[in-house]
Amino acid sequence: MNKLSSLSDAVASIPSGSHVALSGFSITRCVMAFAREVIRQGIRNLTVSQCVGAMDTDLLVGGGAVERLIYGGGSLDRFGRLACVNAGIESGSLRAEEYSSLSIAFRYLAGSLGIPFIPIKSLSGSDLLSRLQEQAGSDVAFVADPFSGERWLTLTPLLPDVAVVQVQTCDEEGNAWIMGPKWDSPEQVKASTRTIVIAEHVVPTEMIRREPERCVVPNLLVSHVVELPFGAHPTSLYREYDYDADEIRNYVEATRKQDSWKAYLDRYVYGVKDHWEYLDLVGGLRRLRTLRADPILGY
Repeated sequence: MNKLSSLSDAVASIPSGSHVALSGFSITRCVMAFAREVIRQGIRNLTVSQCVGAMDTDLLVGGGAVERLIYGGGSLDRFGRLACVNAGIESGSLRAEEYSSLSIAFRYLAGSLGIPFIPIKSLSGSDLLSRLQEQAGSDVAFVADPFSGERWLTLTPLLPDVAVVQVQTCDEEGNAWIMGPKWDSPEQVKASTRTIVIAEHVVPTEMIRREPERCVVPNLLVSHVVELPFGAHPTSLYREYDYDADEIRNYVEATRKQDSWKAYLDRYVYGVKDHWEYLDLVGGLRRLRTLRADPILGY
């Protein structure tokens, strides 16, 4: 079944108030074009979950799309902190639930396995656990091991409405390869009701079948396939392109003041009609070619 879609149509399938899981990690494999389109379409009150908070989530928060964030901390790597996330927490406009990154991965794992809770020791004795227990409707509890009687911390599963996953290659049905670190993406996809795949390349199914062991996302879990070159820009996509340091610094500088942040959104999100105009704005093919990954090193 051909599931090819425009980015606009894929994003429009997500109602305000949905729970969206994102595949990004800091400034790597982030669904940046997706985040910009969500803001342009005025989708609001999202719950976003992410193992390690990344640039896509920070942009969504800064664009007013996120009401609740479930994450394992995060940053923009060497470029600094998640300024929009931190500002939202400080102002009270964002409800943030911070876990360890391992415990977020375990919650996706529980969702992917269809089990009602999962035991874990990662949070035991931590300040993170104390803060989570203070929150209303906490997703942590303790149970006794039926075999040994030992007291175990448990977490509820994460069950997103939709996972949005940036990949290098997939076919029209949604069978997708993720090159390099996969992190928690396989568990995110299986825990979610459906998945939107954003791919650098869409290839014939025959090519995917030649190496089936590389297929991380199976088509039966996918609702939309979006072919979108440089969809992760200005973050990196392993074996395709490196991060754009100048544009990330530009972003970081814009987050320092309210006026400059508004100007950033007006220029890079609302000021362009789609992803293609955004790519022209940041320098077009001449600029983007300089980011292409080395074929040996992969970055």
